[in-house]
Amino acid sequence: MKTLVNTAFLLCLGLALSAQEGTINIEQDPKIEALIDVYKKVNSQENYYQIQVGFGSYQKAQNLKSQVEVDFPGWYSKIEFQEPTYRVRLGKFKDELLAQRKFLEVRKKYPNAMLLKPENSTK
Repeated sequence: MKTLVNTAFLLCLGLALSAQEGTINIEQDPKIEALIDVYKKVNSQENYYQIQVGFGSYQKAQNLKSQVEVDFPGWYSKIEFQEPTYRVRLGKFKDELLAQRKFLEVRKKYPNAMLLKPENSTK
């Protein structure tokens, strides 16, 4: 009898409960979107010193990038295609002195690495 009462109670409780439904409306100041656009534009035009660690086929570049991410965790790294090869680049350094220091650190592990200056650099 006790089981029957508990089952009936749980059945009624289950029918009475239902998931809540609703919509969320996020109101955002249009100036925030304008600021994001300005930020993207400025960063796309920014030039950095980078360290080219190596190059080769796409598979070789992927393997090298994976190894670089292990050797230098937390550093920005990417694969860029410049005909005819894929190049693995490391870092985004605005300051030349910092770039030189990091370059010396990378050269210990990758002796063929090269320091690349920004494209619009007048030096």
